[in-house]
Amino acid sequence: MKNRSGEKIKLASIDELLGVVNEESAMEIEISKIHPFKNHPFKVLDDEKMQDLVESVRINGVLTPVLLRMDDNEEYEMVSGHRRMHAAQLAGLTTIPAIVRELSDDDAIVAMVDANIQREELLPSEKAFAYKLKMEALKHQGKSTSSQFGTKLRSDEEIAQQVGESRNQIQRYIRLTNLIDPLLDLVDKNEMAMSAGVELSYLGTRDQAKIYKIVERESTAPSIAQAAKLRKTAENGELDDAMLEYILTSTKQESIKLVIYEDKLPRYFPKSYTKEQIEDTVMKLIQKWHKNREKENER
Repeated sequence: MKNRSGEKIKLASIDELLGVVNEESAMEIEISKIHPFKNHPFKVLDDEKMQDLVESVRINGVLTPVLLRMDDNEEYEMVSGHRRMHAAQLAGLTTIPAIVRELSDDDAIVAMVDANIQREELLPSEKAFAYKLKMEALKHQGKSTSSQFGTKLRSDEEIAQQVGESRNQIQRYIRLTNLIDPLLDLVDKNEMAMSAGVELSYLGTRDQAKIYKIVERESTAPSIAQAAKLRKTAENGELDDAMLEYILTSTKQESIKLVIYEDKLPRYFPKSYTKEQIEDTVMKLIQKWHKNREKENER
């Protein structure tokens, strides 16, 4: 057996530990020449954690280099390190240590998402757009990862395994990107359940805008049940302004509705009709009445 005692053991360098390969090394780059990554989904907030980071940068500097790539104007686009750069600016620094790497658009997206997605306390909107960006990038690359059973994974399955979510949950997050900003903000602020947001994401933007106007007026967001009913009604082609208003305010009108139902409505319907059948029939009549009124007003 050959004696290897004389062979040198190659230890990983600091650059290799940071994911830097070959000739790459950190250099000081002027912050004024760096612009944010296009469609960057992660929010940079001036919160308590940012203030802690600013204080750390003032004392120790930026310890971990940011990752950049060159743009067409021979300046730099931030790939990973938006929070560190913001903290450096607040701390009064004019340069920041950086690694400059040649990256395609898709490779840059994957690197940007992977560097941020494991952070704690990400908002639903941040996960939503990050998952969408990465899934589209993986599809463009045509890359796939093999599972332990040797089968190729779909893009959403690959992301699910990396972040510890189910494939269905990844798709639910991505659905949120179809919400208008004010409704998505309600999900981020925990004022509307994510499940309700997913249901509303299937509606068109005009209906979503009408919903938000009612939310502002009533100071209450749709429940999961209301959102599901709105989606189902829209899919049946029956969601007009009157129905939308009724569904979103029906909870407040519950006591009135019950009085009408118990005292007056049953006499006009067959005994075999359920409460739901009576309600659906009444609402269709109201819709018809509302449309006739609109036509009369247009004359």
